[in-house]
Amino acid sequence: MEHKIIRKQHNSKMCFVCGMKNKFGLKAFFYETEAKELIAVFKPTEEHQSYPGRLHGGVASAILDETIGRAILINHEEEVWGVTVEFKTRFIKPIPINEELKVIARITREENRIFEGTGELKLSNGETAVVGEGKYIKLPLDKIADFDREENEWRIISSDNDLLSIEV
Repeated sequence: MEHKIIRKQHNSKMCFVCGMKNKFGLKAFFYETEAKELIAVFKPTEEHQSYPGRLHGGVASAILDETIGRAILINHEEEVWGVTVEFKTRFIKPIPINEELKVIARITREENRIFEGTGELKLSNGETAVVGEGKYIKLPLDKIADFDREENEWRIISSDNDLLSIEV
């Protein structure tokens, strides 16, 4: 299914999932769709494996958690930050490394201070390998971490591979 991209989200310097200068990180890019879903695109490497050639389940959970937690940004003009309260994963298929993978996530419930969402990690052939669901509390960034946007290079990173639509 093709998803039309509306906006690309920020990356940072050292985040394990989105950090562009974290040599062990996933370097994932996040794209908001017109259907109000968030799609992460990343390519895991040998540093992310558990069994040879397979993505570690904890890393799969991390990218799902990050993508679902970031999906809340789609519904808000101002930055809204979420902190994970609960997270559950169900592993369906082995996940290879060294190939482009995608996570698609959406918000399923939002209240004043809590939101919930679901997501799926998709293999390059479109099959679902992992599903996740999480519950998050909304907090101001200064209550979560000492985060300087300039120091942490919090910005939209342009690349030659920026997408207008994504096939998932």
